Amino acid sequence: MQTNFIEELRWRGMLHDMMPGTEEQLSKEITAAYIGFDPTAASLHIGNLATIMLLKHFQLCGHKPFALVGGATGMIGDPSGKAAEREFLSEETLRFNQDSIKKQLEKFLDFNAGENSAEMVNNYDWFKEFSFLDFLREGGKYLSVNYMMSKDSVKKRLETGISFTEFSYQLLQGYDFYWLYKNKNVRLQMGGSDQWGNITTGTEIIRRKEGGADEIEHKAFALTTPLVTKADGTKFGKSESGNVWLDPAMTTPYQFYQFWLNTADSDCPRLLRVFTLYNQQTIEALEAEHAEAPHLRIMQKALAKDVTTRVHSEKDYQIVKQASELLFDKNVIEQFEQVDAQVVEALDLIKVKKDDYSNCANITDFLATLILDEKGEPIIFKSKGETRKAIQANSVSINKQKVTDPNKTLEFTLLRGNYLIVNHGKQKVYIIQLV
Repeated sequence: MQTNFIEELRWRGMLHDMMPGTEEQLSKEITAAYIGFDPTAASLHIGNLATIMLLKHFQLCGHKPFALVGGATGMIGDPSGKAAEREFLSEETLRFNQDSIKKQLEKFLDFNAGENSAEMVNNYDWFKEFSFLDFLREGGKYLSVNYMMSKDSVKKRLETGISFTEFSYQLLQGYDFYWLYKNKNVRLQMGGSDQWGNITTGTEIIRRKEGGADEIEHKAFALTTPLVTKADGTKFGKSESGNVWLDPAMTTPYQFYQFWLNTADSDCPRLLRVFTLYNQQTIEALEAEHAEAPHLRIMQKALAKDVTTRVHSEKDYQIVKQASELLFDKNVIEQFEQVDAQVVEALDLIKVKKDDYSNCANITDFLATLILDEKGEPIIFKSKGETRKAIQANSVSINKQKVTDPNKTLEFTLLRGNYLIVNHGKQKVYIIQLV
């Protein structure tokens, strides 16, 4: 017996709103539903992951998921939640982004599951031959300007200004739903709670084009999931360096794993329900076990394991888990020398040119001027003065040996011939690779 999709969302806290009749439709028959993804970047990020999980649970409950990659709508940009208009992307960039996103979605959805196999569609396929006049007749005729201006995504932008291009976005998304309704028998559109206005625009177009609200065979439905926030109400999904991406070239598996591992205790119950496939009994057991020994970070480890394995792979998870444990091992120096090379390569390595290292006068110059990020900004200390204070406060060590002299020359034994482990305090660890 298949799990009830709505009940699954309820206990997970993933149900924000739905149109009347949605639950009855899903209990009546296998239903097709879709979620749209704008190809505005070459990768999806963990902010998208909550809606991807909607599709995942939808399929696990026996229904048919569609993932729409917005090749057409991506050329315009959704005004929802935006204070200003987005810059247009080239068709070439959009095509590259679409292909990348398709590969990521294929990791989550089963495209060979028989009757409820997932499908991927691109709205550029039905808009590319659509003339402007055809669109006005087929889409624009069915909604009043008053109706469109009542949407939050538009109202919030009226003060700062909204172009006709962005104003028309909801018409395009609404027509997507109509096209999928007519051609793919899609009865439900889902998305984040900020998409409610755009989604219900689609149900309204279907209702008006297909003969009225009272005809049950023309019913279309809407469902949204809450936007994921932290326990303090702030936005979830970004690290200090920005978005946490699903693409390993944009956020490494190690960085990805560390993001989840560093989750606050107060956020874990919510995140375990939204982002993992653990069932209710397992999650409640993890919470109880964690409460007895919070210092073991049981919830964080379970969360990081499940999400990292599914976004990347079991092999990647094992490597980054070993890499994470390595840095806090009391025998880190010995372990670092012996561990497999791929574990070392998985770490966040700060690369420093050998010549620059060799020509550096002392440890203060090294830590303050050579340990830089990709933008050339200091990573550990912002100045030589800050570096000297930290050394004098006995909070800096190199290869687990305390540095007490700010003028100490760089006479350290390099690990594996090319590496140094720098500690600033107990929690901050940096791996320097000489290249």
